[in-house]
Amino acid sequence: MIGEKKRPAGLAAIDREMARQHEDAIASFKNNTDIAGQVAASIRRNGRLVLLGMGASHAVARTVEPLYRARGIDAIAVPLSEQLGQPLPLTGRTVLVTSQSGESAEVVRWFSEAGQRADIFGLTLEAGSFLGRTIPCLVGAGGTELAFAATRSLTVTFALHLAILAALGDDPAPALAALETPEAIAIDAALAALSEVATVVTSGRSLQGLAEALALGLTELSRVPCFSLEGGQLRHGPMEMLSSKIGIVLFRGNDATADLVTAMALSVVEAGARLVIFDASGKPPVAGAVTLAFKPASGLAAVLAMLPVAQCLMIAFADARVENAGTPVRTTKITRSE
Repeated sequence: MIGEKKRPAGLAAIDREMARQHEDAIASFKNNTDIAGQVAASIRRNGRLVLLGMGASHAVARTVEPLYRARGIDAIAVPLSEQLGQPLPLTGRTVLVTSQSGESAEVVRWFSEAGQRADIFGLTLEAGSFLGRTIPCLVGAGGTELAFAATRSLTVTFALHLAILAALGDDPAPALAALETPEAIAIDAALAALSEVATVVTSGRSLQGLAEALALGLTELSRVPCFSLEGGQLRHGPMEMLSSKIGIVLFRGNDATADLVTAMALSVVEAGARLVIFDASGKPPVAGAVTLAFKPASGLAAVLAMLPVAQCLMIAFADARVENAGTPVRTTKITRSE
């Protein structure tokens, strides 16, 4: 008799983080009203926003970047390492520095070199961290994420941005509903579709940042090279890689970019690659794709509906490929060296 596979300790730790992520995200939204209002006032005053972070924090920034732009804000997400080496002028801009731990090497060095302090705010999970002590911060509920690969920290940080966007005038109700009543979507067919692929490429248009977050998590946990390309960038040449050994994961929301994602999906199917679509567009499914269908949604409502299901797929994909998924072998949870 073959015994049931024991859950790796690293994945069990991720399970614990995910079990509380919705509750912590809702609390994070409610607990940061005052500081979110201060950030929103700065953004209104300057009209320009720079989002700095590394790893999953940068993926969050990439996800919310178009949401700030939709409000007429000149917003750009830049890796903090890039800002250190090829700095963007920050005078007259509001700056949001995101670090889940508040202790990343780039964060510490940037503040030691940057002279500016006005209109700089942070997003972190640790009020007592270097970042939390240095500048005014929105602080996520629940404290430091202990498990490797971002799950709860992503959800909580999105909720902090929801608080800022609500202070700017966005209606937070659809996104809060996604947190309060998560959709249960089975991932079995999607996991089967990706079971034999050599690599996974994630892609989106307005939801590209979410695609990037999933690619990072897939790579970290499975140790399989997975990466992300914005939909137009995927179209311009890289489609030469498509074959039955390539998995493509697309994100389609209920927004003006949905038809472009649909067109890409048709091309992927035609090329014979294995295709999974996270779909909150309300449009008909694409023949030949495995569709994970959500209620029609856009913006953070779509992100927060899709994210926990994407996390489950990421974890299951990794668990099928390595014995000790969730236990890093070359990196640490907090990156303290550049």
